[in-house]
Amino acid sequence: MVALCTVLGLLLGSFANVVIYRVPAGLSVVSPPSACPSCGGRIRPQHNVPVIGWLWLRGRCADCSAPISGRYPLVELAMGVIFGAVAWGAGVTWALPLLLTLAFFSVVLTLVDLDTMRLPDALTLPFAIIAGVLIVAAAAVSGDWWSAARALAGAAVLGAFYFAAVLVYPKGMGLGDVKLAFILGGVLAWLGWAELAVGGFAAFVWGSIVGVGAMIVARRATGVRIPFGPWMFAGAWTGVILGPPIAEWYLSVTGLS
Repeated sequence: MVALCTVLGLLLGSFANVVIYRVPAGLSVVSPPSACPSCGGRIRPQHNVPVIGWLWLRGRCADCSAPISGRYPLVELAMGVIFGAVAWGAGVTWALPLLLTLAFFSVVLTLVDLDTMRLPDALTLPFAIIAGVLIVAAAAVSGDWWSAARALAGAAVLGAFYFAAVLVYPKGMGLGDVKLAFILGGVLAWLGWAELAVGGFAAFVWGSIVGVGAMIVARRATGVRIPFGPWMFAGAWTGVILGPPIAEWYLSVTGLS
């Protein structure tokens, strides 16, 4: 399963590169076929093999020798490694397809937000639909409708919290963050309350660390903007991986357990 998911991640990493480039530009991800942005020459099938194609071409277009960004194979490689790691950690469970979906959109939306400071509806809406379908399908097959109800509650709670934050301080976040919070709240709550609590809080911890770092580098305390989507994903994965042990530790030290 790990090897299969790794190969799937490599293939989806190639598609992710198309999505990251075309969706913010308002272009179709289906047509036209991938081509060199410099000369317009179409990418040959053998050159589209994830990572290997870029190495084969030595990072240059086969037609005009224009350089091809190293980010393309890095995205493909990262997706493959992340998918393999998720499969290794989750195993063959109902959580696996949902976590793989989270992994795909984590990479895509993180890079789009870093590039454009936007979380487009054209990406968050499919993320929400796919996550919702997987959660309902898992509940229908396993009979665990409580987890699905918990996911809906978690989506509402985290989404409402971010919406309130936008109303209080509109310059700090956008509605794209609110929509993403709704989706992440559902995914994390489906896994458990500990994952939701830790994941929601960790996003602000990561965001604060990066924000302070950005201010130090810029040598100013105001006017420094950072995209928040990447740190929402960082927080979500913190909740997925460390949510239960962190929650248990917190309850023990506070005497609430």
